[in-house]
This record gives sequence, structure tokens and C-alpha cells, in this order.
Amino acid sequence: MPSKNRSNQSENSLNNDSPFDFLKKFRPAKDEFSTPENVPAHMNADMNTSSAATDSLVQKLRAPGAGLIALEARAPWELGATLAAWPLLRTAPAGDGHAVIVFPGLGAGDFSTAPLRSFLSSQGYETFGWDLGFNFGPRDGVLKKSVERVMDICATSKRKVSLIGWSLGGLYAREFAKALPEQTRSVITLGTPFSGDPKATNAWRFYEFVSGHKLDDKKMIAHIKEAPLVPTTSIFSRTDGVVAWPLSIQKESKTAENIEVIASHVGMGMNPIALYAVADRLAQREGAWQKFDRSGWRHYFYRDPNRVE
Repeated sequence: MPSKNRSNQSENSLNNDSPFDFLKKFRPAKDEFSTPENVPAHMNADMNTSSAATDSLVQKLRAPGAGLIALEARAPWELGATLAAWPLLRTAPAGDGHAVIVFPGLGAGDFSTAPLRSFLSSQGYETFGWDLGFNFGPRDGVLKKSVERVMDICATSKRKVSLIGWSLGGLYAREFAKALPEQTRSVITLGTPFSGDPKATNAWRFYEFVSGHKLDDKKMIAHIKEAPLVPTTSIFSRTDGVVAWPLSIQKESKTAENIEVIASHVGMGMNPIALYAVADRLAQREGAWQKFDRSGWRHYFYRDPNRVE
């Protein structure tokens, strides 16, 4: 638990600082990589097409209400469903052996991502946890060690790595991919709030308390909304009881997509439908990434993420 002195320090000195400022020194020069005018024309067209629709989703959001919070209790049943469906899950596209690093959610550790990593290992990937204990927010030491871990695993395997993040861990995955595009193959997030007011969640007070960072930095909010330029998939649920689901919707482009599943927030990383989608995304050949195919039997489990209700 943070001390009162630490809490006071966060009030006084961290209020206007982005917790991800540390990563700036790793990012490619802006005029070489990420300026809108240097993004390929076909990608700009896709982003502009979906811009208005996405922006309208994230206005005036509120955190999920009591009904959805109560539905978070289904998480153990999601794990049970995964165990029951294990033989069917093994029919998901197999991996090519590249490394995958999984970042846990707020207040969680590698134990929480064990089912996901176990499944991916069985599919042929070399999986890694983040190996930093409980996730109490992006601090310089945590970010530094995580960046070093990504770079070390990439150097050892001599291949790009894929980054998966659950909830807050998804922000890490996205930001590391922006900072290390040459080391990152793809990004997958699960219930990650990156696209709007971060206070439209039921966890923001806990985040501010344990991390020492305030969530009123408009510059940071605008920055984390930007998707990496590597293939990026956001998996979300409209029945998420922690994060208002529009916060997990990114503007679609040739390298950015959204996949909707029916899942709780705390159970998403062990939900069989989410696990299958993760495996399908990771199995895309490097340099030949295609968006998720919802045709055939899949449309019964994966609804149109762009539908209006």
C-alpha cells in the first residue's frame, strides 16, 4: 500500500505528468514514423472513415452499473467453460513458435494470466509473463524493466515478439509497441480502456490510489488513444462490468481491429471465446496480417463490433 507521503507526492508532482513519459526516449523520431502525414494513404482513409463513429461512442460515458458489476461473478464459470472446451480450443490455428509476452491487469500478477499463457504454450508459442509481481501501475522502474524484457526476449529469439495485455496491461502492450515497433510483431488487448475518459471505469480510484498518478491528463488520454502502427487487436465485451466497453474501441485501419466477445472483465483472459480469438490473431503470418474473419460458424460467437443497438 502506498504511504500518505507517496500519495501527497502524487498529488503535487505527478498530476501533470504522463506515467508513460519514460518511453519517449525509445520511440522512433516522430517525423520518421508516426506523424499522420507519413501514414500510408490507405490507412489514413480507413482511420478517417471510422473516426466520427468511434468518437461518438466515447462521449459522456459512465462506468458500468450494478447489473454488469454483478455479472462479473461469472468469471469462475468462464474458466470452467475453457477447461470443458479445451479439446475444441486445441483446434485453433497453431502457432509458429514466436515469443509472446502477457501483461496482467491492475492489481493482478502473472498468476492471473497463467490459463492464457498455458493455452498459448500448448498452441506452440514461447510464452512469458511480465515477471514483476503485482501490477500497481506504470512506474519508471516497472516500465524500464519491461522494455528491457521485450528487447532481451526479441534479441534472444532473434524474432519479433507479440505483446498481449489484459485491462491495464493492454496499455503497456500498446505503449511498448509504439516505443519498440522494430521489436514488436503484434498487439492484442483484452478489455483495455484506451479510447476516452479513463474515469468511465469502476477501477479508476483504485488505480490512482496504488499508482500515484492522476487520470486528468488530457494529453496522455489523447496519446494512449492512438493505436500502434503494428497489427493491433482490441478484444472487448459489451457486458464488461469494470470498463465501459466503448473505451476499448479503436479506430479501425488496415492494421487495427476490434473483436467483440461475450465475457466478464475479470474472466476475459480465461474465456474460451476470447482465447480462440487470441490464438487466431497470433497465428497470422508475419507481414501478412489480415483482419479477423467472422464468417461461417464464427458469426454465432463473434458479433459485429460496429453494430448499433
